[in-house]
Amino acid sequence: MVWAVSNNSSSTSQPVTASIPYGPFPCKAVNKIQYLSSGSGNHFIIFSGGMPRASYGDRHCVTIMQGKSLVTLDFTSRVIDCFTICPLKSEDDLDNPTALVVLVEEELVVIDLESPGWPTIPAPYLAPLHSSAITCSYHISNVTLKLWERIILAGEQQNPQMSSAVRNWPIDGGKSLAEEPSQRGLLLTGHEDGTVRFWDASGVALRPLYRLSTAGIFQTDCDHNESLNQSCEDDWPPFRKVGCFDPYSDDPRLGIQKIALCKYSGKMIVAGTAGQVLVMDLSDEKSDHMISVATVDLLQDREGFTWKGHDKLIPRNGSLFFPPGFQTTMLVQCMPPAAVTAVSLHSEWNLVAFGTSHGFGLFDYHRRSSVLARCTLHPNDSLAMEGPLSRVKSLKKSLRQSFRRIRKSRVSGKKRPNTASPNSRLQEANAHLAEQVGPHDLDVTPVQRRIEPRSADDSLSGVVRCLYFADTFLRDAVHQGPTMWAGTNSGSVFAYALEVPSREKFSERSTEAVLGKEIQLMHRAPVVSIAVLDGRGNPLPEPFEVSRDLAKAPDMQGTHSVLIASEEQFKVFTLPKVGAKTKFKLTAHEGCRVRKVALINFTSSASDDYSENCLACLTNLGDIHVFSVPGLRPQVRYDCIRKEDISGIASCVFTKYGQGFYLISPSEFERFSLSAKNITEPVCLIEFDRPHDPGYLRMKVRESPKLSYHQNSR
Repeated sequence: MVWAVSNNSSSTSQPVTASIPYGPFPCKAVNKIQYLSSGSGNHFIIFSGGMPRASYGDRHCVTIMQGKSLVTLDFTSRVIDCFTICPLKSEDDLDNPTALVVLVEEELVVIDLESPGWPTIPAPYLAPLHSSAITCSYHISNVTLKLWERIILAGEQQNPQMSSAVRNWPIDGGKSLAEEPSQRGLLLTGHEDGTVRFWDASGVALRPLYRLSTAGIFQTDCDHNESLNQSCEDDWPPFRKVGCFDPYSDDPRLGIQKIALCKYSGKMIVAGTAGQVLVMDLSDEKSDHMISVATVDLLQDREGFTWKGHDKLIPRNGSLFFPPGFQTTMLVQCMPPAAVTAVSLHSEWNLVAFGTSHGFGLFDYHRRSSVLARCTLHPNDSLAMEGPLSRVKSLKKSLRQSFRRIRKSRVSGKKRPNTASPNSRLQEANAHLAEQVGPHDLDVTPVQRRIEPRSADDSLSGVVRCLYFADTFLRDAVHQGPTMWAGTNSGSVFAYALEVPSREKFSERSTEAVLGKEIQLMHRAPVVSIAVLDGRGNPLPEPFEVSRDLAKAPDMQGTHSVLIASEEQFKVFTLPKVGAKTKFKLTAHEGCRVRKVALINFTSSASDDYSENCLACLTNLGDIHVFSVPGLRPQVRYDCIRKEDISGIASCVFTKYGQGFYLISPSEFERFSLSAKNITEPVCLIEFDRPHDPGYLRMKVRESPKLSYHQNSR
């Protein structure tokens, strides 16, 4: 209702106009309303709520009305508040709103009220990271300028809202005083709905660059997004889906689990929950082509196992359309279709390695042929047959296994093979301390101690935790060559020698793999990471770095070594004999376990010419340890994440130069730095003017008001 207000009359009896936009049946309350004048002669009426209670009472809507035009903005989360942006000065005393800002529970949306159709204005910041739930993260440092520009161009072409027809961001105010980043960084997030999003992580704010969707490749059970977008002209109310946040997933099998990207060749690997491994190429042109499909059986016809989990995803038939950007050229389907737990890409050799809870495979995507398939299952790995989506677990079996482990640990701790031996006495004392539980154990700092052996028949022992390619010495100390390494949940490490044909013979010969070494860690702790160090103790360069003169060639004169990080300890072995060189046990009474590991290059803050390579690890207690390489001497320890924040610890990803990201909530990344040289901190300034405040005018004479915000990185 619109009421006329007059200074002469103290009250009004009847409204000038009255309407029921969504009647005549009962509607929900209107929570907020704005009435704004416009130079076009038709007033703007903007309100939230007011939807028909019976049919659309669960919708979160904001309605824009002007004359005969009406649009119902449909949001996927609750509307908290909204306001309009109007010019500060108007000659005709009209409001003339230029934009509508809507704050909903999960994002901030801005609508352009000056352009026809009232489109959404792309947000340069505050983009919803969790438009679909984040399932994995991957960071790339020192991105080449060529790749950077191609990704930005693909993002602009796929989003019509980025065109010049939509005006710039209407909210003005703060300035960033942070220095220009010295290098370009990419953060890739994999999501539950099968999308991969590319973020500019060079500075403080994550800026969206490009969005890649893998759902269109498969025949999904339902298509929620299309059903929401389908609307006829006769439909009432005229809903328009607005915003990026979409908590719905067409099919849980689409979830992205692992990502690998080569920044020099533009080749990318995206692996998902149903055993799908997608090989992608970056293209600047749109394309119509068929996807090659290959199936790799990781069980190798092993008898006695039946897959009880979800089915594999079915690829669409025929030729598919791909816009400019990353385009799928190859689909490798693991069987059984369990979630992919590890991937590794070597684009110089045209190889991709992938692993699941059943085994690992090696694939030559140039010849489109399988090179290797290895089953890692133990005969008692029954839980690996059920899959992550079946959620069928035997409580009786879990309790039985737990009691069996407790019984074994107590028996092994009380054995006395030689009472006169100092080592046996030390083991007995350690076992006695391990069995004592009291208040004094709560504040004990992590120290080295005896590691409890694990049972070989633990469930999910065949899960592949890490895969790694290296050009090193495996067969003998004279001839180096391509190798592939795989680590499992039961402490097993498999090293394969690869026969990779030369670039001229890629199309003629296929890569061959021969098992060179098999290492079994004594305590069967899950292998978290594997890395080969050259003769100077430096990590091997990435593919194409040496051939394109982007990095120094590794030292092939000295003895190479392999660093194997498990959940409980780090070990360095010499190559090719695989002799133990040094180790460090990282266990404690609190149950300390390694969760994330990375080799990081620390540059001196005083001189750019000096740098050190170190090993950084994050534990389940939320603390970060830094060790020298290859000596494994402890350097520093920091408290980083709360030990109760399990999802934050699981989501942590290290960068190559000493920074890291982890989720402090489903929608927020926290950034930290271990390096004194590479620190990304927000330094901003807001200048504001309050001409109607007399106190402000007196203060303005003395100094210009400023508001600065600094955050110290950990």
